[in-house]
Amino acid sequence: MAKLFYQGHGSFRIVTDNKTVIYVDPYAGEGYELPADIILVTHEHGDHANVELITQKEDCKILRAESMLINGEYKNVTIENIEIEAVPAYNKNHDINECVGYLIKTDGVKIYAAGDTSTTEYMKTNLCNENIDYALLPCDGFYNMDVKEAEKCAEIIKAKYAIPIHTKPGELFDIEVAEKFQPSNRLIVKAGEEIKL
Repeated sequence: MAKLFYQGHGSFRIVTDNKTVIYVDPYAGEGYELPADIILVTHEHGDHANVELITQKEDCKILRAESMLINGEYKNVTIENIEIEAVPAYNKNHDINECVGYLIKTDGVKIYAAGDTSTTEYMKTNLCNENIDYALLPCDGFYNMDVKEAEKCAEIIKAKYAIPIHTKPGELFDIEVAEKFQPSNRLIVKAGEEIKL
């Protein structure tokens, strides 16, 4: 069974059933001790792209917005039976041409790493039909949408679970913000916690 470890802020790690290690938006916190097979970076801001934190396996693949969004076309790849699809991510602080989110499918589970974003048209037209299991949504209300808009996104996407992340600028986690995020499918995962997927 795959596991997800939340380092805090926008950073998390997935370990698949066959022990493939995937990091998403490395920044700070604990939980970087496992050598990486795959690193996903949604955009190049310093709080999402600290790949130097991670020991990389010799054949580690690093996927960034620049390689997954080319001339307006969102790419998808399969690495070690893990399907990774780039999707739109943007808001007033994040250029649509420089940022992506990711859909990650492994071990029969689909995870949506939203990256830094607000509501996108793609959520309404595509993500709502993806049968997503876990949607990790930013909700700091400063660089991204606030909790109320994130709740609406959770309702649009209709994932089995919606996890609030990127809760406060410069902080790993803010429980008060997370608790204000109140869709019916909310799952709070604190920094340093791991869940089975």
